[in-house]
Amino acid sequence: MNWIRHETTPHGIFRTALQATAFAVFAATALGTGAAAQEDKPIVKVLATGGTIANTPDGRVAVEAILEALPEVGDLAEFRVEDITRVGSSTLTWQEFIDTAKALERSLATEPEVDSYIVTIGSNTSEDMAYFLNLVADTEKPIVVTAAQRQRTTRSEDASRNFIDAVVTATDSDTMGKGVVLVANELIHPAREVTKNVVSRVDTWESLDTGALGIISGGDAVYYRSPMRRHTTESEFSLDGIETQADLPKVEILLSYVSAGPALVEAAVADGADGIVVAAFATGSAHGGQRPALQAAMESGVIVAIANRGSSGRFTTESGRYYNLSADNLTPWKAQSLLMMALTVTDDPAEIERIFNEY
Repeated sequence: MNWIRHETTPHGIFRTALQATAFAVFAATALGTGAAAQEDKPIVKVLATGGTIANTPDGRVAVEAILEALPEVGDLAEFRVEDITRVGSSTLTWQEFIDTAKALERSLATEPEVDSYIVTIGSNTSEDMAYFLNLVADTEKPIVVTAAQRQRTTRSEDASRNFIDAVVTATDSDTMGKGVVLVANELIHPAREVTKNVVSRVDTWESLDTGALGIISGGDAVYYRSPMRRHTTESEFSLDGIETQADLPKVEILLSYVSAGPALVEAAVADGADGIVVAAFATGSAHGGQRPALQAAMESGVIVAIANRGSSGRFTTESGRYYNLSADNLTPWKAQSLLMMALTVTDDPAEIERIFNEY
């Protein structure tokens, strides 16, 4: 019985299967069979890609070693582990992102008994992985991305705390249907808004404009809001027919800065870019030296999106400009992910603008 599957009853007696299970345990105990019922645990699958959360001064370790070092999580769930790769996240490519999403797809198709998922990754691209999966994972089951700032076994390490909190979040029925979340520093962040801002402190992850979805408190995941934009089961994107990163549209990110010129824009177009995200000044403007080249790129069929190179705020699209659309309040790198996936379903600028308004 899936502990997070919603149950339908005539009068809504049990809102979720978790509540139904709790009642069944109580009833079974009264009948003398509670011990067997209490042995049932949710099944959590860990998709591991490496990163500091799996790193020690002696090198990266397998997730099984993490589980052995944290025996208390065995009281919360039964675990299955699949190693995708074991590297630092600053070396990951779209290929490993695809491989992780495909591993998730396979598990959903062949392991229906798995209740939820944890993806372990390095901090540098943890937000990128979370948002990518948020766009392509077709499930309401909890998917929790977690990472760490400090190596395991070192002083004041956060790897153990973050992994335990990820398990708490993944095994909480309220996580179901909220899309992919990123758990770190006792906060539950939405995949769309979360970003890493600090080099080494454990409070690096923030959801700047909107705030976290919830917190870890007293060993529980406590939620205060839900994501409003489309994700997971409401997403129109999939990786059908996409096996390698060569199958994905090519989207480049270019920075606006003092005296920026056309060279990098022209190079991106010459290199076959299907889309360009401009990390523009915080007023929503690319540098004047870039604008003619961006206009030419747009007129040649390259989709140009303007995103904020700053840390917060929302851009709106203005007509008659040197770009097709704004990226709302997405960071430039999340705008890259969304534009890349949008280009897998359409090259119509109006449709892509619609997508950015909905995701």
